Amino acid sequence: MKELQADIKKQEFKRAYLLYGEEEYLKKQYKDRLWQALNPDNNTMNAAVYTGKDTDPAKVIDLAETMPFFAERRIIFLEETGFFKNKCEGLPEYMAELPEYLCMVFVEKEVDKRSRMYKAVNKNGRAVEFKKQTEQTLARWVLGILKKENKKITGQDMELFLSRTGTDMSRIATELEKLICYCADEEIISRDAILDITSELLENKIFDMIRAITERNQKKALDMYYDLLALKEPPMRILFLIARQYNILLQIKELAAQGMGQNEIAAKAGLQGFVVRNALPVARKYSLPGLREAVEELVRTETEVKSGRIPDTLSVELLIVKYSGGAA
Repeated sequence: MKELQADIKKQEFKRAYLLYGEEEYLKKQYKDRLWQALNPDNNTMNAAVYTGKDTDPAKVIDLAETMPFFAERRIIFLEETGFFKNKCEGLPEYMAELPEYLCMVFVEKEVDKRSRMYKAVNKNGRAVEFKKQTEQTLARWVLGILKKENKKITGQDMELFLSRTGTDMSRIATELEKLICYCADEEIISRDAILDITSELLENKIFDMIRAITERNQKKALDMYYDLLALKEPPMRILFLIARQYNILLQIKELAAQGMGQNEIAAKAGLQGFVVRNALPVARKYSLPGLREAVEELVRTETEVKSGRIPDTLSVELLIVKYSGGAA
């Protein structure tokens, strides 16, 4: 990412860029910055955008071979074309002979690093991956925004805020804007303000449900499930998230059994520190075989629902009843 920043700052561009990865907010920021740097006058005559998997590589090459009209360069942006996962005739070879006036920018969520297109762009241009950011990086980013607004927040309340927003930077930016407006007359972003104004992640509600299941509080767990259904959350999504949370508990339990501490577990499992801290007490209430059995049963249940052997709403209800009523 630093090399891409340097290219933009120096106005020294490669002939091809690939921006890829899960972090959509950062990826869009750099895509927009590249567009502005390459095309400051918004010259549509010499700039083109292709979107989607029906993009024809041959047409892209034809346009690339067309000299820019009264301009320094021709710019072609290509988004979510699938060229880096699927077959792409002609374009990988063409990447080695791009004309000097051309700059091609590919924007993809997923790529196969073994693909010919990835190797071609990586060799002849610049491939930049935008990963989910760490808890520390996100905290620094939020603090920077708050500083510009003359706001402050404690470390504990920062953790609370990030636990409610998750790691998606677009969501964080939206929730932070709401919070800053809500605290317009206050210097300190308080815990109460965070709880009042930010919307909680569905994953957090699922974890609270699992905590209730673990504590054998069947009524509370079922009430939470019915509340999610009332909010129009699909049972299959709830089932998927329950399975995901139990899989996280299993990972944490296994790593803790190896003698790892909280920070080591977070780094090894790719989880936020506060996620591990909250999950550890829950994981300790299960045995390793019990967690493995739960994960396997959740996978089987998902298969049974998809095959029509059991209704989706009832499947989750039965799992809650079973695991909130017996030994973990």
